[in-house]
Amino acid sequence: MRVVSLVPSLTEAVAVSAPGLLAGVTDWCTHPADLGGAVRIGGTKNPDVRRIAELRPDLVIANEEENRAPDLAALRAAGLEVLVTEVRDLPQALRELDRVLVGALGLTRPGWLADAERAWARVEPVGALTAFVPIWRRPWMVLGRDTFAGDLLARLGVRNVYAGHPERYPRVPVEELAASGCDLVVLPDEPYRFTAEDGPEAFPGLPAALVDGRHLTWYGPSLATAPAVLARALRRAGRRA
Repeated sequence: MRVVSLVPSLTEAVAVSAPGLLAGVTDWCTHPADLGGAVRIGGTKNPDVRRIAELRPDLVIANEEENRAPDLAALRAAGLEVLVTEVRDLPQALRELDRVLVGALGLTRPGWLADAERAWARVEPVGALTAFVPIWRRPWMVLGRDTFAGDLLARLGVRNVYAGHPERYPRVPVEELAASGCDLVVLPDEPYRFTAEDGPEAFPGLPAALVDGRHLTWYGPSLATAPAVLARALRRAGRRA
C-alpha cells in the first residue's frame, strides 16, 4: 500500500508502525527523522495536489482541522481516496489512530498505542491550576473550546480558562491575558515557537510553562511519553505559581 500523509502526527504514527508505506508527506512532517524515500508534497494548508496525484497513493490521510476542505475535495476529484480524521480529545485521538492504522491500513495494533493508553490511564494531575495557552502572537491567539491540547492539560490538572469560549482559537488582547488571574501561562513551541526569550516577557510575574508542542498537540507515538514530559514542565512552573 502507498500512503500520503497530510498530517505530521499521522505521518509519525504510520512511519513508526509500518516503515515504507509512506509515499508522500508534508514539509512539516519532522518525525521520525528518517522518512525514507517519502516525497515532500507541500504544507498542510497548501499541498501540491497534482504532485500527490502523480504519486498514485492508495490512500491519503488528512485531518479536518489541519487540512483545508478545498484541497481535500480536489484530491477526491483527482480520483484519490481520502480518509479525514477528527481529533478533539484523547479518547477520540485513540479511536482515530485505530481507524487509520488498523482499520484503513490493516496493520496489527502497534505497541506504542497500547503504551499511550496505559500512560494516560494512570496519569496523576500535577495539581489544580488555571492557565491560558497561547498558540500565536501578533496577534495573540489562545486555545479555546473543544481542543485536543486542552483535553490533555485538563487530564494533567490544568484548567484552560478559555475552554468555555465560543471560538476554538480566539484572539485575545495581551492585556486581557495578563489580567486573567491565572496560576500560569502554558507556552508550547508550536505552531508559534515560544521560547524563554519570546513569550514569557509579555506576562511579567506570571509563571510560564514552556512545553514541547509535539507532546501537547500531536496524536501519535509521542502520546506514550507525553504525560511524563508535560507533567515535568507543568510542575516546574507550578512551583513558581
